[in-house]
Amino acid sequence: MTDLSDADRGEALIAVRGLSHALAKPNRDAVILAEGNTSVRIAGGMLVKASGIEMAAAGNDDFVELSLAPILQLIAQFDPSDAGAATATDVSVTEAFKAARRWGLKRPSVEALLHAVCLELDGIEAVGHTHPVAVNSLLCSANASLLVAGSLFPDQIVVLGTNPLLIPYVDPGLPLAAVVRAELAEHVERTGRAPKVIYLQNHGMFALGASPEEVLQITDMAIKVARVILGSLAAGGPTFLSAEQAARIDSRPDEHYRRVALGGSLA
Repeated sequence: MTDLSDADRGEALIAVRGLSHALAKPNRDAVILAEGNTSVRIAGGMLVKASGIEMAAAGNDDFVELSLAPILQLIAQFDPSDAGAATATDVSVTEAFKAARRWGLKRPSVEALLHAVCLELDGIEAVGHTHPVAVNSLLCSANASLLVAGSLFPDQIVVLGTNPLLIPYVDPGLPLAAVVRAELAEHVERTGRAPKVIYLQNHGMFALGASPEEVLQITDMAIKVARVILGSLAAGGPTFLSAEQAARIDSRPDEHYRRVALGGSLA
């Protein structure tokens, strides 16, 4: 177990609480009620929002500090082809959370499993899971694949990259975490980097960032992309940039500078 100082925990709580409040602002139309969750990586673990808590009103006591190792070990051992394992997931997840708990009294959301999977990736320090209406309008339609079919405009590439990930619907919890972990490993091996956004069909999205600010930017851009796609469908359908055009934007020095310059505040 890694001991975290009160000062370091306090700083991390400010970051994850600020991200939660920003993502829950009504103008984003990304979550209502207790939808969604957030996390930040800390030494050997994470601070993640507890289950049943509204992000807009989350306070320090509404987050839980968990070690990553017991959670990742559980996911690695899960065999989706084993019917017995599938029926035992609730108990095993509860036990893993009990072993992983370092601070906080409330129950972690089962989606903390997915946060652990994302935060084990190099360079990922913060994660935001939301259910934006525009994004879910596509994820709950026959056109969900359009979210990963290509790039529509340069700023999309600057913020989201060129390789978002789409996961078909899987039962939330351990089965979904195991599938996403395997898909992420394949994605990183194929592209050389983690995706900025993971789309979960009939569910929602995960934004993976190097900071809470980047998570917010990724979420905002994913919402804009979804709105553009929805608008384009009413005008004959989207026209994507070619692979060569997208690769050029992705590698341009001026666009790299813009990526570095982006940051700002949580607003």
